[in-house]
Amino acid sequence: MSAGRAMASRYKEISIAEFFEKNRHILGFDSPQRSLFMIVKEALDNSLDACEEWGILPEIYVEVAKKSDDTFRVTVRDNGPGIERIEVPRVFGQLLYGSRFHAVRQSRGQQGIGITAAILYGQITTGEPSKIMTKTQESDVGFEIYMQINVKENKGTVISEKPVIVNYGHGVEISITAKGRYQTGKQSIIEYLRETAVVNPNMNLTFVDPDGITTVFRRSTEKLPEPAKSIKPHPLGLEPGEIIGLAAVSKEKHLRSFLTGEFNRVSDRVADEILKESGLDGSTLPGEMKAESAMKLQQAFRKVKLMPPPVDCLSPLGEEFIRRGLMAVYEEHHPAFYSKPVTRPVSVYNGNPFSVEVGIVYGGELRADDQVKIIRYANKVPLLYQAGACAVTRAVAEIDWRPYGMDQKQGAGVPFGPMIILVHVYGTRVPYTSESKEAVAAIPEIIEEIKLALKSVGRGLKSFMNRNERREKANEKFNLVMNIIPEIGKKCSRILGREEPNIDRVMSLVANVVFIKEEGSKCDGGFEVLARILNYTSESRTFTLYAEPVSGKIEGEAMWTIPSISPAGVHEVRFKVLTESDRYPGTDYYTTGINPVLVHGAEPLPGDWSLREEEAVEDGE
Repeated sequence: MSAGRAMASRYKEISIAEFFEKNRHILGFDSPQRSLFMIVKEALDNSLDACEEWGILPEIYVEVAKKSDDTFRVTVRDNGPGIERIEVPRVFGQLLYGSRFHAVRQSRGQQGIGITAAILYGQITTGEPSKIMTKTQESDVGFEIYMQINVKENKGTVISEKPVIVNYGHGVEISITAKGRYQTGKQSIIEYLRETAVVNPNMNLTFVDPDGITTVFRRSTEKLPEPAKSIKPHPLGLEPGEIIGLAAVSKEKHLRSFLTGEFNRVSDRVADEILKESGLDGSTLPGEMKAESAMKLQQAFRKVKLMPPPVDCLSPLGEEFIRRGLMAVYEEHHPAFYSKPVTRPVSVYNGNPFSVEVGIVYGGELRADDQVKIIRYANKVPLLYQAGACAVTRAVAEIDWRPYGMDQKQGAGVPFGPMIILVHVYGTRVPYTSESKEAVAAIPEIIEEIKLALKSVGRGLKSFMNRNERREKANEKFNLVMNIIPEIGKKCSRILGREEPNIDRVMSLVANVVFIKEEGSKCDGGFEVLARILNYTSESRTFTLYAEPVSGKIEGEAMWTIPSISPAGVHEVRFKVLTESDRYPGTDYYTTGINPVLVHGAEPLPGDWSLREEEAVEDGE
């Protein structure tokens, strides 16, 4: 046998399953703690995606049961549509088998790797098969399937299968036995579930830990997110090899119809411009495309003016989900301020649409001497690892937070203060730093959008802090006047032996403000609020008062015409703030028809008030 043939005989074809069996660290299964976390993550993400795609309010059950010191059984059950039993070996046992890889739309997972890798890890570390229970709505019974993965052939092998009666309408339950280590704190399973609950406030989630302790995250809204729609590939997001691949499987007869039929935002006119710019013949067969032609097309795509891709392929969390999620999960810290969430306009990176959403929680019982907590998300999935390598952390650190009232050395680095920052990056192809998808790559376009969103909520935080400071100073001045002048009146009357005078007029002349004070008392569905308007000026005052709660909404009208209040007079306004918070969140007041310099406890009406009212009406609907 020649040396060449002998060398060739050593080469063997390996399956993708064999590759990941030997290189499981690539997908995040690189330590006992992290591996157990990854199993829960992949199964939960699958469940949420299934419910979201079918418009189902999620009911999720997660259990991590201890079998020995280093072995655990992870069970995740959902109320999704279920999977046909004949599909189970492919869905759960074949790497790179999925329904979303070729779909150009936002989703939690796309490659078809995650849950199968979790099953493979369990199989490698314990040798035990995984159990899958599935029931579709159309089926009268469910099926209990025990399955292993044939790593040589990259396919699932059914060990046993039997019909079973299940006590739920439809869904999937998967149980994986694997080596691991369970612990709490940062980068833990419970932390992942908590952060998942923040961005899925329409989910009921029950978690049972190895000690049998049950934690429940309850649904705070029954609203369903807007589903992302699949679109065709946008020309700017493709490399030459991808163009050749699309051409090879295209059913179009000519290159011109290939451009208009297989790509997004390519009309007949644009196709003609692309062909002219590239110098290619529009009548040639797409399947005959070579590398040179693909390169010419790619260059032409960059020179021809193309519309950005449509945004209905994205599914943002939205203001309500962010606000409700943050309140539901972090209310235990009794925050003083929830920012109005900010969503940036959709941008494009390499032809792929993406956007950024940001919300913040500030004050209350959050620790002021710690670095702010950053909760990072990509396509609605929490990112707990590799924070230092993530575009989100980098964007937070590059902003000078000092003008927004935060403590930060030299205007760089993650600031210190009682604050939680939520950042959600979402798009059709979010660039990650690795296959384990634990950090968003530091792409300049993405970092810039994150920073713009953060600065916007930072301005809202600074306005809140300024209003609080002004209110405290006004309260201090008002209380000083209210205490000192009556005492002066009493002492003067005693010294002179006269009757104590009415000092209301004097107080009005000294204070010279219209003062707005409020009190909130708990009631069913929220808080009853009493706003007292005291006129401590020398003239009668009338104006229009507007109210906007820091969180929640006002029942009924949020605008009142205040009748003429005489000097030293008082007028009261009562209203109800609807909120799920256990503490009164506070209300911002605005005025028109009066010099704002005279008013303490309210600001001039902002220019976007009409837009805010429209948004409030839409939320109410």
